Amino acid sequence: MRIYVSHLRRGDYTRELYEPLMASELAQKHTFIFPHTNSQKPFNTKELFLQKGCDIVLAEISYPATGQGIELGWAHIYSIPIYSYYKTGTDASGSALSISTKKYEYGTIEDLITQLAIDLKHA
Repeated sequence: MRIYVSHLRRGDYTRELYEPLMASELAQKHTFIFPHTNSQKPFNTKELFLQKGCDIVLAEISYPATGQGIELGWAHIYSIPIYSYYKTGTDASGSALSISTKKYEYGTIEDLITQLAIDLKHA
């Protein structure tokens, strides 16, 4: 399965999200699309979703972000399932939650990965 990883552009997403996902067993079974691995420029998600270049969107929505909201809106319009995860105690985006196929509150990145593995088994 091809999984597009959506997240807030600020912060240390490489260390906090990309690296744990790539080190997990999920990376052996699925292909993760990390939009900011080679560039800080906006990723052309609209084109990716239009061409059905991914099977689901993994959205880390702990903090609302306009750019991510637009991205998730495109996924929703093109019927790409959105699996949203947010940290306990954060102000998750209500708009993102309203269009999410699955929603999960997590404490640690390991919790997110464990829940994602469960969700993917039922995808």
